[in-house]
Amino acid sequence: MHSQLSTVEIKPAAEHRYSIIWLHGLGADGHDFESIVPELSLHAEAHIHFIFPDAPFRPVTINGGMTMRAWFDILELSRNLKVDIAGIYDSVKSIRQLIEDEIAKGIPSEHILLAGFSQGGTIALHAGLSFNRRLAGIVALSTFLPTLEQLKAERSAANQDIPILIAHGIIDSVVDVELGKNTSDQLLAFGYPVEWHDFMMGHSVCIEEIEHIAQFINAAFRKRSSRA
Repeated sequence: MHSQLSTVEIKPAAEHRYSIIWLHGLGADGHDFESIVPELSLHAEAHIHFIFPDAPFRPVTINGGMTMRAWFDILELSRNLKVDIAGIYDSVKSIRQLIEDEIAKGIPSEHILLAGFSQGGTIALHAGLSFNRRLAGIVALSTFLPTLEQLKAERSAANQDIPILIAHGIIDSVVDVELGKNTSDQLLAFGYPVEWHDFMMGHSVCIEEIEHIAQFINAAFRKRSSRA
């Protein structure tokens, strides 16, 4: 069974050894982070299959019910952001299937990394921390995890020591930086090795952040390769 999501993909130039599944934010699509690949200058870039899935189209309450690509509905743009939890679980299921598709190609789960921006980061975190096989790492940008309570019961022992990079803009007017910091603090309290960074930016990505992402991915793949 293959994932039902449409995807934008960058195939590896050499032997396929690693996979990165990168999820976009609300209203964007798989092309949104395609251009970040050359900026990362990853050591193993030639061996990495980059997969940028498109979120399904759905009505988004805070945008007047307008239909757009979204990993889940946002019900209220309050300080704590009320969201559709069931929608999160639907998207997590789809991302798990993308991971399984890569494993079916012979890629060890330990060589698969999840990344996501905003809504995409929410899905990357929940999908990765509840996945039943060890993954390489999770990159969560300008995001938060509204399923922290559910995660207490659903987190997987296989990924208890998964490296996590969480980064956020200090002047983010869409997802308050305190939501990101609270997610980071809660995951640290759960015992996860979380690396937190904040930057003087809004709901976006900056050059300095990209450098941290590159270092993180290089280290995550190097660590997993030495274990494999």
